[in-house]
Amino acid sequence: MSETFFNPLIYTALTPLVGALSLYLIPTTSIYLCRLIALCFSCLSFLFSLLIWIQFDSGTSLFQFIYTFNWLERWNLYYTIGVDGISIFFILLTTFLTIICVLISWTSITFLVKEYLICFLILEFCLIQVFSVLDLLLFYIFFESVLIPMFLIVGIWGSRSRKIRAAYQFFLYTLVGSLLMLLGLIFIYFQTGTLDIQLLWQVNFSEFRQLVLWLSFFASFAIKIPMIPFHIWLPEAHAEAPTAGSVILAGILLKMGGFGFLRFSLPLFPFASTFFTPLVFSLSLIAVIYASLTTLRQVDLKKIIAYSSVSHMGFVTIGIFSSTLQGIEGSIILMLSHGLVSSALFLCVGILYDRHKTRIIKYYSGLVQTMPVFGIFFLFFSFANLGFPGTSSFIGEFLVLFGTFKASIFVTFLASLGMIFGAAYSIWLFNRIIFGVIKIQYFQLFQDLSRREFWILLPLVLLVLWMGLYPSSFLDLIHFSVLNLMEQLC
Repeated sequence: MSETFFNPLIYTALTPLVGALSLYLIPTTSIYLCRLIALCFSCLSFLFSLLIWIQFDSGTSLFQFIYTFNWLERWNLYYTIGVDGISIFFILLTTFLTIICVLISWTSITFLVKEYLICFLILEFCLIQVFSVLDLLLFYIFFESVLIPMFLIVGIWGSRSRKIRAAYQFFLYTLVGSLLMLLGLIFIYFQTGTLDIQLLWQVNFSEFRQLVLWLSFFASFAIKIPMIPFHIWLPEAHAEAPTAGSVILAGILLKMGGFGFLRFSLPLFPFASTFFTPLVFSLSLIAVIYASLTTLRQVDLKKIIAYSSVSHMGFVTIGIFSSTLQGIEGSIILMLSHGLVSSALFLCVGILYDRHKTRIIKYYSGLVQTMPVFGIFFLFFSFANLGFPGTSSFIGEFLVLFGTFKASIFVTFLASLGMIFGAAYSIWLFNRIIFGVIKIQYFQLFQDLSRREFWILLPLVLLVLWMGLYPSSFLDLIHFSVLNLMEQLC
């Protein structure tokens, strides 16, 4: 009983829900109070997640902070939560970026503020559940529940006229893909009588069943990550979403697909994962090269970052299915890095949009003369995006290429082209926005970063440098869980 009472994972998971209920009781007219309550509860959830990190035992691959509730005991279904070395950092990333989202929306969201903040806290609650539940059915429920608040955030508080279309496109794409996963888990339940992940890891499915089930799960995770050709919804959703929506979409929601591959596809269906590795490598290489080239011809700032995300996620899936220790660890580091770097780039674009109400790149030039502090931050995150040594992206991409080299030299060579293209579109974007002549025919009022914006971006810089310069503080916690995953693959 005492262990349950002091379990920080329970508090981390329930705090956003309590915050959403508290906001519901606050009058709609008390806008400042609503913002303050949302910020307090998101900070409280982050503090509880830090306690998980502090108390986490890095010397074991077992799930920790486990809590079980008899949900449907009659049908052998339990609400069980726990964390291991793979999921702990995704929970930390979720709680941290929620604070960023609340702060960046402090002045930019001016209508239905209470409802907007409730959506974000419910979204945080669902995401924490996705990364911590140890029952396949509950994973599916929360995996799909994420769609509802995100659909509302894009459709109601989006920035342009196509926001409704983008919201429906995002909702329908991901929902249809997940229906196949629902059929797969129903089949698993009738075959095994349980959906507990730890028990399912001990089940040996026949080779044919593995192939069919792997494809049903792949349909859902490939759309969410997203892999080409299932990526169409992502640029549209990013372009229409508010800044905070883009941050949480790129920072967390895309990682749910990669997490699903690591948690379910690889350990449950090892034969099928090996069998379909050439397919995954092919789609991932297309994503790395095609998305990078597509990024070079975009004119919308958000779409540039969105297509670069597709390219980076191609790197992630290559690392996951390389089936090597370095490749899988590199893919996890790269997902965490992308969650920080892409979020920061979307914040930078949001800062420009708040001032000038456009994201079309041709209107921007010479901002180093009017926004020098912004230029320094944008330079740092642009270099982090291309995988510059000393940043978190470099560590992730290096480990992915190192691990993939053991599996296929040819795939490693083609994947390395993504780093070259990444340097091309990142430097070109920075050059067009920051340098050149100021286009005063379009903008006449300029303002550098405010104090609030500065203190939002600074922690992201420090975290990117921390992960890039001292990656062992992250890899040590990940290592034993990845070793356990490798044993199941063998």
